[in-house]
Amino acid sequence: MTTTTEDLLERYADLLPTPEDVAFYQENGYWISGRILPPEVLDSAERGMASFYAGHADRPMPDGSDRVGWRAEHGDVLRKNDYTSLIVDDLATLVRHPLIGACAARLNGEPEIRLWHDQLLYKPSEDGLTESGKVNVGWHTDRQYWRSAASADMLTAWVPFHDVGEREGAVSFVAGSHRWEDDVVLDFFNPDLSTLDAVRKQHDVEVVVAEIPRGAMSIHHCRTVHGSGPNRSGAPRRSMAIHMQPGSNRFVEHTRPDGTLAFHPNDQYVRRDAAGHPDYTDPAACPRLWPPAA
Repeated sequence: MTTTTEDLLERYADLLPTPEDVAFYQENGYWISGRILPPEVLDSAERGMASFYAGHADRPMPDGSDRVGWRAEHGDVLRKNDYTSLIVDDLATLVRHPLIGACAARLNGEPEIRLWHDQLLYKPSEDGLTESGKVNVGWHTDRQYWRSAASADMLTAWVPFHDVGEREGAVSFVAGSHRWEDDVVLDFFNPDLSTLDAVRKQHDVEVVVAEIPRGAMSIHHCRTVHGSGPNRSGAPRRSMAIHMQPGSNRFVEHTRPDGTLAFHPNDQYVRRDAAGHPDYTDPAACPRLWPPAA
């Protein structure tokens, strides 16, 4: 029996963002759901993470490599691995769960949502580390890394695999920063969270630390400034970032200040269109998340 989009919308009717939630997202640039993701989907993701860190995958990356990002030889640092849902089926079960795409479509006001890429994230506890503060995620916007994308309304779901709050180093948002007229350029890889002080000279900065129980997720706009502080829980913080694009998104040439063209790693994994440009609608690398593919 085929499950239609209408069937799914009826099933998820009480789980999707309300009109009030949409208004909150438009005003603040982020939204936090209730416990809406099934436990078995998160259990699958946890198995997939453990299997991936043990060196296993269901298939290689499109270029034949076994992973993008952290490797065991890098040690006990902030782990970030991109595109893991393309090579580990248990992680794809989470990334492609239709409720995530449906929530994104409702918040974004778009009829179609496609995967941009995903990031498997592991933040070790500060306990036992030789230096504190080195596993923070620096303040940044996702948009600053996505300049070859035409859409300025892309968005990200952040899904923790367990209860996460300030103690665990949860994601923090600068409320309303997606509406700032200037492009704030900070650095994901700079763990010094005082870099936000420079922004305070031009903007009112309200930092909101997300409290997200297992089964819930946050979704934020690609222009929302966000980062995360130290994990002081005594256990690793484990999560998945699912970056999404509206179905209307296409490649656009963007020239950096130094005269070079902007590039995104997606460009080497997706097929090329008739004009020779990266095709961000490629279902192999950027599958449709909503409505689900038949």
